[in-house]
Amino acid sequence: MKKAFEKPVRALLSRCITYALNRHRSKWLVLLLLSTGSYVHAQETFPVNGIADPREGCFAFTHATIIRDAQTTLNNATLLIRDGKIVEAGTSITIPKDAVVVDCKGKYIYPSFVDLYSNYGLSEPKRGGSAWNAAPQFLSNTKGAYGWNQAIRSEINAADLFVADDGKAAPLREAGFGTVLTQQPDGIARGTAALVTLATAKENKVMLRERAAAAYSFDKGTSTQNYPNSLMGSIALLRQTYLDAQWYKSQPAKEGINLSLQAWNANQSLPQLFEAADKWDVLRADKIGDEFGVQYIIKASGNEYQRIPEMAATKATFIVPLNFPNAIDVEDPNDARFVALADMKHWEMAPTSPAAFEKANIPFCLTAADLKDVKQFLANVRKAIAYGLSEQKALEALTKTPATLIKAYDKVGSLEAGKLANFLITSGPVFNDKTILYQNWVQGNRYIIKADGWNDVRGAYTVNLSNGASYTVNIKGTPVSPALSVLQQDTLSGHIDINGKLVVLSLPLSKNSKSSIRLSGIISDNGWTGTGSDTSGNLVKWNAVFVKAISEKDDTTKAKAPVTVGPMYYPFNGYGWEKLPQQQDLLIKNATVWTGEKDGKLENTDVLIRNGKITQIGKGLSAGGARVIDGTGKHLSAGIIDEHSHIAISKGVNESSQSVTSEVRIADVLNPEDVNIYRQLSGGVTASHLLHGSANAIGGQSQLVKLRWGQNAERLKVTNWDPFIKFALGENVKQSNWGERNTVRFPQTRMGVEQIYMDAFTRARDYERQGAGKRRDLELDALVEILHQRRFITCHSYVQSEINMLMHVADSFHFRVNTFTHILEGYKVADKMKAHGAGAGTFADWWAYKMEVQDAIPYNAAIMHKVGVVTAINSDDAEMARRLNQEAAKTIKYGGVSEEDALKMVTLNPAKLLHVDSRMGSIKVGKDADVVLWSDDPLSIYAKAEKTIVDGIVEFDREYDLQLRSRITAERNRLIQRMLAEKKKGTPTQKATFVPDEMYHCEDLQGGHQQAIGY
Repeated sequence: MKKAFEKPVRALLSRCITYALNRHRSKWLVLLLLSTGSYVHAQETFPVNGIADPREGCFAFTHATIIRDAQTTLNNATLLIRDGKIVEAGTSITIPKDAVVVDCKGKYIYPSFVDLYSNYGLSEPKRGGSAWNAAPQFLSNTKGAYGWNQAIRSEINAADLFVADDGKAAPLREAGFGTVLTQQPDGIARGTAALVTLATAKENKVMLRERAAAAYSFDKGTSTQNYPNSLMGSIALLRQTYLDAQWYKSQPAKEGINLSLQAWNANQSLPQLFEAADKWDVLRADKIGDEFGVQYIIKASGNEYQRIPEMAATKATFIVPLNFPNAIDVEDPNDARFVALADMKHWEMAPTSPAAFEKANIPFCLTAADLKDVKQFLANVRKAIAYGLSEQKALEALTKTPATLIKAYDKVGSLEAGKLANFLITSGPVFNDKTILYQNWVQGNRYIIKADGWNDVRGAYTVNLSNGASYTVNIKGTPVSPALSVLQQDTLSGHIDINGKLVVLSLPLSKNSKSSIRLSGIISDNGWTGTGSDTSGNLVKWNAVFVKAISEKDDTTKAKAPVTVGPMYYPFNGYGWEKLPQQQDLLIKNATVWTGEKDGKLENTDVLIRNGKITQIGKGLSAGGARVIDGTGKHLSAGIIDEHSHIAISKGVNESSQSVTSEVRIADVLNPEDVNIYRQLSGGVTASHLLHGSANAIGGQSQLVKLRWGQNAERLKVTNWDPFIKFALGENVKQSNWGERNTVRFPQTRMGVEQIYMDAFTRARDYERQGAGKRRDLELDALVEILHQRRFITCHSYVQSEINMLMHVADSFHFRVNTFTHILEGYKVADKMKAHGAGAGTFADWWAYKMEVQDAIPYNAAIMHKVGVVTAINSDDAEMARRLNQEAAKTIKYGGVSEEDALKMVTLNPAKLLHVDSRMGSIKVGKDADVVLWSDDPLSIYAKAEKTIVDGIVEFDREYDLQLRSRITAERNRLIQRMLAEKKKGTPTQKATFVPDEMYHCEDLQGGHQQAIGY
């Protein structure tokens, strides 16, 4: 078909060019027609219904200040482009005869910006329709030969879905962008992203690379499938998919064709882009990447500046958003008191984020993603510069860095020969507040952003009237808003209005005159001319002659220093440290020491701590340079260990979608900023066993942590300990209390729970026998560890029949249940537990709070203890953990347990249950220096933890806590005053909102961040 069009088109072009040359028509017509000569050679598959009009040509932009890249500026230079590409940029360029010359004197030319995080041209993903009370969905409902989980969408290609949309491209062009990497932000594996320009053309013309990157996140997106329903489930699914994809390379016959895994493997050669929801997700993603040899490009959230050393350690390049929060409306003090100090500080410090990356030498680029209005982008770049970001780095982060990351620096990112003609024309340095973006050229096509001010008419003029009068006129102001004044005896303010080449002038002749000379005309290269009327209404002709430029006054204002902000806190809330505390040598003198060992309670005794360990216990010890703490009249005990806790967990304590989720790990989702860490330190807790919830028979893997306030997640973890896992029995597992829609997941009866266990361990045993070359299954890996006593069970339990049942299952498979937690009917089966070798972690006096605990009694702990079962008192509650010493004391009342044995129930006994009693749980030479200095007998309701020491570091000090409260008050007041000042200036504000604390318990099914109030 195209040959049928070529011959007549070529003949028609020839006739048109000849006609235009003979008639001496404008060079624009000639150049336009000449430029179509490329049509014959640059053939394409799309036919033309009519006259071909590609509108490609040659342009020379002269006398400009050209910023070729962030490091190179060319003064009084020329940019030459042809057919949508850059031919040359320099100061000694020969301009072709066919070039259209555009005088850019006084103007700047920059490379157009590149954004690596966009969904331009793609429709918003829509969640599949399902009734609010629909039954759980266990498998993908995506039709075709795809994988089992809807959140793995690696087969999706943005290029297949992309539709150019000038309505959405225009705001991006106006913000300075010429190229974007677009993806469909839906799912954990999101498929591939396409690199496209923002030109107004067909999709095949604007698409530079159809598979430019592969995209991921921890967000399941529009998937209607139940799994995963927690952050740890998302991480487990991502980890398992990496393993499955590696296995799929062997083309396993039983799997058949799996297009999702096939696409996943094909996408691994592309740049790997990961969206992180917060700074901790950055570290989680990086850890997954390290596990599988992948270096992600991280799309940041905006709070990463709070942990810059950790960000640097990832070795990742970041895509940094500029979605700085508005000031909070805190005018009403009742509203203000519900706003967390952390939120106030984030408002103040968020604009420092790009500068923090630059200062730390972390490579990054900038994105307009997450902005409610892309028009704010340049304003926010300028704000980031005001907060310390250099202009050079800002430009690099919008040009070379993103282009290089996406392997497209040969096409975009600088103004060099052979690259696309994507560039901005501005009135001045692009990041100056007063600079105007006039035009954005994309693939050689001009897009006018602001026409006003292109011709800078400012200067001194002589206006001559046909009646013989003449006036001296000065035009100042800005190119966009010029201001006219007439120089008479007084300088009189007139008026000028310019619309393209049309101009209207109003010239007053005296200070108090009510009439003025009114003129209108046109602006041409030969001057200004037109007609008008004088003050008497007589018609006049006029012209204006340029006399001279008016020199601008030198800007005598000093360069603005970066905006100052308050101090950084670790963690990022009011009780955080400005500088993390260091390990010290400590000598605690003359205290009553509760050793928890055979020495019992020692009066007037000293304890020496060096290098985080207990090194001496005795009387009259020498400090030897150690810091001395007076313990006179006070009591020193081992730190409390909470054997059952759910603090410091992010976005869900249960992966409740399936009955067996042994692949998920609490270690993946630690939240080091949970204020409950600090609160529990104030109650003497030094270590916590963080458990998965009780929503399923076999839950997730647990994590023992030390409460090292201010450290990151990895530093919280206790290393080299025997790993544990959470099991559960009872109502939660069979979904008795989940509502009518949850009646299809097996099991629905207590009998079914037993079969889940039998089936799971049978599958694990069979899996182990398969040998090398099998598909690695993370769920079964954990169960195999249990079979070989390399992972140990903590089981949520209440009813004696089920307790007996699980011990029978364990015996059948030759492993041991390590700990029954809650175990409120433990007193009924204590002898069997002892024979099995199980320990107990229980409540002191909880009973009758649901049907399966009707037989609970407060004597439970004492009875199990006296039978010989290792028994601990635990919390399962963030608030109760702050007073576990008092909970332990209840066993003295209910059962007559001795004081020392009672205290062991929250110190040494949980250490035994967790297999760390050789390292912690008592005061003994060689053990970790995890101790608490109490104001009184630790079993007294009047006792307060004055100092809580973890590994020889004073993590909580009651005197310092009082100072922190004063600091919080002062810092809140300072920030409130700043916010009030912003509101007074008319700056947009956001409404103060109440965000409640979210504290998890065993049965909680909801996910989400734990959020702090007021501190």
